Amino acid sequence: MTSWPMLRPAPLATALWAAAALVGATPALATDFPVTQSQRDTAQKVAQAGVPLSELAPDAPDSYTVKKGDTLWAISTLFLKSPWRWPELWGMNQDQISNPHLIYPGQLLVLVKVDGRARLELAQQVAGPDGTVKLTPRARVQQLGDDGIPAIPMNLIEPFLNEAVVLDSDSLATAPRVAATQEGRALLSRGDLAYVRGSLPNQQGDYRVFRSAKPLRDPVTKEVLGYEAAYVGTVEFLRPGSPAAGKTLEVPATFLVKQVRQEVNTGDRLAPVPPRTFGSFVPHAPNRAFDGRVIAVYGEAVNAGKNQIVSINKGSQDGMERGHVLALWRTGQEVRDTTTPQGRPEAIRLPDEQHGKLLVFQTFRRVSYALILSVQQPVSAGDRFSQP
Repeated sequence: MTSWPMLRPAPLATALWAAAALVGATPALATDFPVTQSQRDTAQKVAQAGVPLSELAPDAPDSYTVKKGDTLWAISTLFLKSPWRWPELWGMNQDQISNPHLIYPGQLLVLVKVDGRARLELAQQVAGPDGTVKLTPRARVQQLGDDGIPAIPMNLIEPFLNEAVVLDSDSLATAPRVAATQEGRALLSRGDLAYVRGSLPNQQGDYRVFRSAKPLRDPVTKEVLGYEAAYVGTVEFLRPGSPAAGKTLEVPATFLVKQVRQEVNTGDRLAPVPPRTFGSFVPHAPNRAFDGRVIAVYGEAVNAGKNQIVSINKGSQDGMERGHVLALWRTGQEVRDTTTPQGRPEAIRLPDEQHGKLLVFQTFRRVSYALILSVQQPVSAGDRFSQP
């Protein structure tokens, strides 16, 4: 049985925010996580006192056992009104656990409230001689495993980390192209051969295949901010071609289709597969004001809901970072006021209302991709976002 009066919770360092990283060919957890000086300062301020009770979610539980399949965003939502405000919780016990960035299934999180402040602490169950289970402090030192709770469901964004590309110019227009297919097939799948013309940077290795890039225009200025290239699949270089000479016709290079997200077709463009150097990211609020717009829903959809991807018109040159949490706004409707003293209806516009959250997970120079974390109404091109 569990003896709650004997509870002695152990301090929990970054209990509710972990950086998820992709390293190599498969997702892995990084061993070094960036923590800014601002976050350290915030952490230090609340290290002893905790956070005000007013910052807690109205129905924050007294305790919670971490389960397999949990995400840190979901767990944080249980305890905080603003789940991206992880430095406050991270700072509560920053000196107590060597690894402050991960929590694991089976761990018990305990919310301790004293003198109008709250602290989240970690407890460990220990069985006594009489079989009674009590909760005692622990400081855990161990190598990072692959079962730590991620910040968000990584399966939602992993393909985009590897495949989504925004180019500053339409460079794909001059990239090597699939000129012909095996046996004249209209569409190519895994294991088929593709014949490619154009200048190949590498005579070996894998290439990504993209469909013609489409321009991403700013919803307000209509300026082209970049070119979004739709990922088709990956092909492997097999044999070089040979140029035309006299009456001898050109022979294109031969590639093997290795994997496809959609069938490869003639006219598709090739680009070398870059090294995968995706670093970690930690969800956090921007330290500056943003006023931007959604450019488009990724793919062919017009509207988007929770867990879908959108492109936005702010990028790295605007100060946008991976991990930024943004607020989505619904434009106020135009209505007619029929209560005027003159008895003549007047047109008025209602104020904008916040109705969702975005998480930026990939940035380019003038464009970024963001995951819709929560939303009340469908998101579409032109919708406004700001700092939360």
